[in-house]
Amino acid sequence: MTLMELSVQYEDSAAAIRGRIAQLRIAEQEQTDADAARALRQRIEALVPLLREARELAVLTAHYYDRSYHKHERYTL
Repeated sequence: MTLMELSVQYEDSAAAIRGRIAQLRIAEQEQTDADAARALRQRIEALVPLLREARELAVLTAHYYDRSYHKHERYTL
């Protein structure tokens, strides 16, 4: 598997996570029970870092071999 193929998979994962977060936000707004709304908010908060990582890794793997690309300091060796 090449890094470009991996980049596409990270983009797909980010899209799936983004969609799930949107669903959870709608469910949270419709929720009348405060405890259930809090649980949904916690699930959203757990997914946000995963979304950020997937987006960052998609960009990193897509541009890994570009000389002009400044790599993300978090993912350098």
